[in-house]
Amino acid sequence: MAEHHRPLSGPAATFPDGFRWGVATSAYQIEGATDADGRTASIWDTFCQVPGAVAGGESGAVACDHYHRMPQDVALMAGLGVDTYRFSVSWPRVQPGGRGPANGPGLDFYDRLVDRLLAAGIDPWVTLYHWDLPQELEEAGGWPERDTVWRFADYADLVFDRLQDRVSCWTTLNEPWCVAVYGYADGIHAPGRRDRAAAMHAVHHLLLAHGEAVNRMRARSTRDDHQFGITLNLTPTVPYRHTPADLDAARRADGLGIRIYLDPLLRGHYPDDTVADLAADGISLPVRPGDLQTIATPLDVLGVNYYFTDTVRADGVVVRNAATTALGWPITPHGLTDLLLRLLRDYPAVPVVITENGGAFPDRRPPAVAGPVEDRDRIAFLRAHIRAVADAIERGADIRGYFVWTLLDNFEWAHGYGPTFGLVSVDRDTLHRTPKHSARWYRDLISAQRSGGPMP
Repeated sequence: MAEHHRPLSGPAATFPDGFRWGVATSAYQIEGATDADGRTASIWDTFCQVPGAVAGGESGAVACDHYHRMPQDVALMAGLGVDTYRFSVSWPRVQPGGRGPANGPGLDFYDRLVDRLLAAGIDPWVTLYHWDLPQELEEAGGWPERDTVWRFADYADLVFDRLQDRVSCWTTLNEPWCVAVYGYADGIHAPGRRDRAAAMHAVHHLLLAHGEAVNRMRARSTRDDHQFGITLNLTPTVPYRHTPADLDAARRADGLGIRIYLDPLLRGHYPDDTVADLAADGISLPVRPGDLQTIATPLDVLGVNYYFTDTVRADGVVVRNAATTALGWPITPHGLTDLLLRLLRDYPAVPVVITENGGAFPDRRPPAVAGPVEDRDRIAFLRAHIRAVADAIERGADIRGYFVWTLLDNFEWAHGYGPTFGLVSVDRDTLHRTPKHSARWYRDLISAQRSGGPMP
């Protein structure tokens, strides 16, 4: 469970030399151009057509049109002074249908993106999978089916072979918890299925796909500096009261939300109590001989996406007793420090990068001729969480970078375009980009850190 948080002393927050400052996006949320240059449908294209599945009936068909406006967006990043850009590759753009050879025009887009980033002094950080499974693979069973493991590894080979000469940092999967639970158990994300047993099978196959892809990429690597990892969304859960029932509810949530991923990745086995909890519900994980060794292939970096810490009661009710973002998520920066120190204390050492952190706030969307959004809430959110990272570093955590979610206001999955997480606002009619005050603040923060100055 969480430990007490000690605030960082003094007004300054300092970070080690070489600390990465970046921004993160995902393909389906910003690219648009969903039928351009041979791209086929993903599960999100299909899900967005289901009545009531997405707020306002919206989709990522246009999104931010990054596919056509990529040079402008790289220039925005350069203006922020970031040294790293974490982006995802669209599987159905690179490998239509999820099988067969690479689609040249689709892969060419990422080739151009990487070259432009490098020319701007920005390190590309590739995420191979951010939820856009080719629709044909879902029709063949999706992530609950073991064959999807090998389909993903084949796709990873295609991207790695093209970009490995210029890209050093490779993430296999983004947030397998969301893929499995939201997509296959709760049905609130694509593909919209509600089958808890299938979701747990998806958990195992996602982790196995990660390990298989890393092993293949390592075997094909022609550089000594390649780093391979996975990104997990880690949402700590603390008990509402220290009663046996509340404590057990928090334990169960922790097992299914955190330890079922970290334990096999870093310890080589699933947590016994969680396996027992699932067995009591008639659910087993489809583990075969050799699977856990593959899943536990060494990580060079662990990506951590952190948004909040939850408080849970015995009846499963989540208690939100803190200030919240526009999505109703509690603002709990102390939980980030506690999480990072838990990783340091409870697991084998692995470098960590905060691959996503940010908040949705009710920004005013100005017309192109108006000034930037004055998003003080976002600035306060980012400042508090960056200080929380600095506090963890001060106490021994090996944290190598921090990436803001996200660069652009974008398609926020089932929420549509309502929630705005971006440092840059995007007019939904014109797609005009306007940096917010938070963008200027982040720029000044990065500059101050590089010059040894205090946090703005």
